[in-house]
This record gives sequence, structure tokens and C-alpha cells, in this order.
Amino acid sequence: MTYCNYVSGLQADDVHVHYHNHLYGFPLSGDDELFGRLILEINQAGLSWTTILKKEQNFRKAFKNYNVQEVARFGEHDRERLLSDAGIIRNRLKIDAVIYNARVIEELQKQNGSFSSWLNGFTHFEIQEWVKLFRKTFKFTGPEIVKEFLMSTGYLPGAHQKECEIYQKIVESKPAWFNHSSKE
Repeated sequence: MTYCNYVSGLQADDVHVHYHNHLYGFPLSGDDELFGRLILEINQAGLSWTTILKKEQNFRKAFKNYNVQEVARFGEHDRERLLSDAGIIRNRLKIDAVIYNARVIEELQKQNGSFSSWLNGFTHFEIQEWVKLFRKTFKFTGPEIVKEFLMSTGYLPGAHQKECEIYQKIVESKPAWFNHSSKE
């Protein structure tokens, strides 16, 4: 069952319906929001997406509105604060990965002007190449995390079926893959 089919049977106020209709697959270009989506995808590993969507505002608050520079400065006190925060996923490996990845993104910003500019340099990549790149660059980014991060942020097609009413809205917003139709 696809995500589009899954949400079609849910109540309009379900967290999945909102995510599907307004966020999933729509291009993100702001570095903090891209970082936020990476945080959510990393934390979803081994858990349900429902859990993550319901905790999104808690993640946003705990990780300083997904501000890359602030999270990159997190130290041991912040790590302990996050490990005791019941509103998020209290997994040391995931928390450490988020802090590490913020520092990497900060370096990518210095080298490329922005995280999104760095990502835009690889829009011709196939998924296997993206996975290798992310594994080489970041922590806690396995194939499924990378695929979902890229689809959910508009860097890869596949978030919605072509028959889905949201699909056309995404195409009109010109995601990164739009001009690379051979990937579709």
C-alpha cells in the first residue's frame, strides 16, 4: 500500500493526512527545515512514522527550531537534556548523530553557501549514489533514511502516485527531480 492510499482512508485531522497533503514531497530549500526533516527521518528509524509526526513539535522545540548553528554548538549539557526529554526519542546514538550532522551541515554551508546548494549539486544522482554520499558525509543515514529524506524534501520523485491530487501540486512547485524526468 502506498502512502497516498494509506491516507485516503484516514480522518481529515489525522497527522498523516496533514503531512501527506502539505509537506511530504514538497521542495524544501531552507537549511534549518532540511535539517529538521533529517532529524525526523533519523529518529523514525525502528519506530512508526505516526510516533514521529505526533512528536514533531517536541523535536522542533528540543532542537531549537531546527537551527543548524545552535544545534552544532550543543554540548554535554544539551545532550543530557535531550536524553531526559520524554517528548522526543531518547536514543543516545540518534541524538549524537543529530548533533554531529549539524556540525557537518555547518561545514557544508561554509563550503557551498548552504546545505541546499550542496544537495542541489547532486540532483542528477540515482538513489544508490545518494546513499553512498550520505553515508560518507553524515551519521545514522542508512538507505531508507536517505531515500525518505530525499523524497520528502523534493529531491527525489516517488512521494506521491501520479494519480494523487497532491502530485500535480508538487510538480508545479518544481522539485529538484522535475527536470530529471528519466529518474521518474
